Amino acid sequence: MGKDLCVLAYSGGLDTSVAIQWLIEHKDVDVVALAIDVGQERQDLEIVREKALSIGAIESLVKDVREEYVSDYLSKALKANALYENKYPLLSAMSRPIIVKHLVDEAHRTGARYIAHGCTGKGNDQVRFEVGIAALDPDIEVLAPVREWDLCTRELEMDYAKARGIPVPTTKANPYSIDDNLWGRAIECGVLEDPWVEPPADIYTMTNDARAAACDTPEYVELSFEEGLPVALNGEPRSFHDIIIDMNLFAGRHGFGRIDMIENRLVGVKSREVYEVPGALTLIQAHKALEDLCLERDLLHYKLGIEQKWAELVYNGMWYSPLKEALDGFVSTTQKLVTGDVRLRFFKGSCVVVGRRSPYSLYDYNLATYDAADTFDHKAAKGFIDLWGLPTKVWARQRRKVGKDGEV
Repeated sequence: MGKDLCVLAYSGGLDTSVAIQWLIEHKDVDVVALAIDVGQERQDLEIVREKALSIGAIESLVKDVREEYVSDYLSKALKANALYENKYPLLSAMSRPIIVKHLVDEAHRTGARYIAHGCTGKGNDQVRFEVGIAALDPDIEVLAPVREWDLCTRELEMDYAKARGIPVPTTKANPYSIDDNLWGRAIECGVLEDPWVEPPADIYTMTNDARAAACDTPEYVELSFEEGLPVALNGEPRSFHDIIIDMNLFAGRHGFGRIDMIENRLVGVKSREVYEVPGALTLIQAHKALEDLCLERDLLHYKLGIEQKWAELVYNGMWYSPLKEALDGFVSTTQKLVTGDVRLRFFKGSCVVVGRRSPYSLYDYNLATYDAADTFDHKAAKGFIDLWGLPTKVWARQRRKVGKDGEV
């Protein structure tokens, strides 16, 4: 009788490379390594595939899901202006649901009993993987080697890898943990764990230093949207996928898109996180500017709360939850008329909206202007104010009767 199969979410990094050998030694399983291409540019995934086989996996696969990632996942994030804690564009949280989907698909194909991941016991990703897997197939068992093994520090992991001849990209001199995809790049560990320490210049690969000479000249770009999604760059039709790549390069060249934040993880830990998200931040900023022009006031204000809830759900691993699915429906209905153009200026690490236009614009010059073209009925304001303030006026008179004049 053969061994049970385990499909491992494989990145080629330290944790998952060590996990292959650990699963074989401690769980007595055959490992199928699955690497998902969501646009990470820092490594050759064919080399990653071959490395998993050299470590001991019986099968190693790479799936290119970039187009699916853009059309079915990032499109929803952009429409929702998804920013966790109003800062972070969810680059890691966005890739986990599609990775989970393909892990479950692969488990079904191979008849695997287990799915394994390389997440730690105090991070968010363990929740995203395990809750997502349970939502798609509650009968699959999940293995989490990093939560179980005695390799409690990255230094011990590196020693374990060296002793078994496992090649890993991390060294004690370069201890950073990197996660990247089309939506950006996340950097953790090393000196970054001290929130007082300025991030070293060498951790950045997508963005120039805003103080560099390359950022000294302003440059403009025009993004065109249809129903909430970008369709053209500087008047040239482009796919959403290609626009993300273009804006990563363009905004990054101008030093825009760095985030250094203290983040509140789901498990209750505050964590110092550094991100490079030039394309994501640019597109969200442009999209929000177009919504300001096209969405009615009450809808726009209500959507702000929906956006925060949407971001929290995705950050917390609830992509496949019924509430998140319902919110997708709400957000989608708001985007039908979010069509138009946004002009942006990049200069020394900044991105500023300097123009916006739409055939569905709710901005009426004749109502907004203070010059002779003004068509707003100023006389109507007096009656409006009287009615709007009437409850407050009645309340104030009653407070006066009990000696609380002017007090809340």
